[in-house]
This record gives sequence, structure tokens and C-alpha cells, in this order.
Amino acid sequence: MHLKEDYNVAVNIEELFKSFGNLKVLQGICTEIRKGEVVAVIGPSGSGKSTFLRCINLLEVPTSGKIHINGVDITSRRSDIMKIRQNVGMVFQHFHLFPHKTVLDNVTYAPTKVKHVPINVARQEAMELLSKVGLADKADVYPAKLSGGQKQRVALAKLNEVIARSLAMKPEIMLFDEPTSALDPEMVKEVLETMKYLTKTGITMAIVTHEMG
Repeated sequence: MHLKEDYNVAVNIEELFKSFGNLKVLQGICTEIRKGEVVAVIGPSGSGKSTFLRCINLLEVPTSGKIHINGVDITSRRSDIMKIRQNVGMVFQHFHLFPHKTVLDNVTYAPTKVKHVPINVARQEAMELLSKVGLADKADVYPAKLSGGQKQRVALAKLNEVIARSLAMKPEIMLFDEPTSALDPEMVKEVLETMKYLTKTGITMAIVTHEMG
């Protein structure tokens, strides 16, 4: 199969295979995602949904096959992985809290350690996020002192931070790996509203979720 030049295609996947040892997770996937399209990847746990998403930004290197992002073969050895990831933002499914860090430190950890955001900027933005979820007064509290619902709201603040950071990079494509799995039903609505807003910006989106029903 040969890629046909189509400027309306954001992601083109040809014969994608991914194995972990003898375990074959992805077998010959061929598909495309058009620019501005919102695609849901649905299936039960263990079916390879997250692996598929991680292959799109090379967090997992395909065993074989080709992936083109805006016409560029990212599976080529000559591809610039860091540049590719700047154009492809990803939001992961797990937002575990560090028990030895305060609520504020939990929210600022990723931006300061991964994105190298200045601590004063990260703290200010984290406090704004905590205010939005009603936890500004718990900034200096450790997770063990929070109720289950409060822990959920910290997870929501962390999720909002990740989405905001990803968008700050102005990606052309956003990948969501079960973004609401760590949240209770009351908080899912807020995340879905954010994602609904993103669809209006023209960003191409692929969203992994559990099989419904």
C-alpha cells in the first residue's frame, strides 16, 4: 500500500503491527484520521487501544508498518521525534497522587519537572486550577488527609493542567487516553465540555475509551 498525497489527512497508518515479545497487540491496522476530525477508539480493556494511541506519537515504537503525520513518515529513522511530539499532544489516563507531596506539589510536579516551567509560574497556575475545583484551601494538605471526592478533584486539576500544557504547545493533533477514567461521573462532564470546546478549534482528536454498554 502506498501513501497517496492528501493534504486533508492528518494521520495515515499503514499495516501497523506491534508486539511485546510473543504477545501480538496490534496486527495490520490500516486507517486514517482526517484533519479536524474527532475519532473515538472504542474497545474493552487489553484490546490494544492505548498501545495504538502511543504508537501515533512514538511513545511505543511499532514493530512494523508506517505512520504518516501530515504526510511525514514518523516511523522513518530520519524523523525528528521531539518535533513530532510538539505537534501531537497527549493526555494520559492515570493521575495518581504522590502521597509524600502536598496537593499543590502534586499539581506542579509535571510542569516543573517535565516541562521545566519556573516554580513560581507553576504554583500560580496550580492555585488557579485548584480554585476552579474548590480545593485552594487544601493546597498544603497531603493526599492521606483528603476525602475520596477531594482526591478526585485534585485528579481533575491535574488533568486540566495537562490539557492546558498540551494546548500551549499549539499541537495540530491531540490524543486522549481515557481522560475521564480517574474521575467520578460528576466530574466527567467538565472534561467532556473542555473536549467539546476543542472540537470547535479545528484540532484533530483521537480519544480512547472503554467499550460502552
